[in-house]
Amino acid sequence: MQVHHEYRVNAFGAGGRNGVVHAEGVLPCISFSAPPEFLGEPGRWTPEHFLVAAVASCFVSTFSGIAEKSRLEFASFNLDTEGMLDNEDGFWRFTEIKLRPVVTVLKEEDRDRANCLLEKAEKSCLIARSLQFKVVLFPAVKIEEELAVPARISTEHTQRLQGGHRNAVQVGAAFQCGSSASQL
Repeated sequence: MQVHHEYRVNAFGAGGRNGVVHAEGVLPCISFSAPPEFLGEPGRWTPEHFLVAAVASCFVSTFSGIAEKSRLEFASFNLDTEGMLDNEDGFWRFTEIKLRPVVTVLKEEDRDRANCLLEKAEKSCLIARSLQFKVVLFPAVKIEEELAVPARISTEHTQRLQGGHRNAVQVGAAFQCGSSASQL
């Protein structure tokens, strides 16, 4: 069994605080923005939503896998998930993610086993267990004059994008080192 897996995602700015994220071989591309409370565009996915969705989708997959191996039959599974974002000491961070699963079992005698498997899924959820991890930065800065051809999205890359994102271009954001997240 392989002990190392990599998951690659590409994100690029599409102007303002908006962008598009995609992974090769995975459809569709997802348009995102900063949240409206951080001067982003309403009605779009945000990095904050992505994090909460990662925990939620991992929990659903983990529970489903554990239930299948345990031969627990259930009629339905629904999960409401809420991420709590707080400003502590001038820095925004997630402080808690609340999972509210509802499993509908077919027989009363499966109630306790379903509860046990929900607890096991919470302890086994890969994403939830990985939230305290290191992020490694490999920065690169290019000067426009040094590029032989002005930066633009390739035709092949553009064809992978969905509808309204075909005219998206990569943009750099003005940033001052030491700026807090609330200033961005």
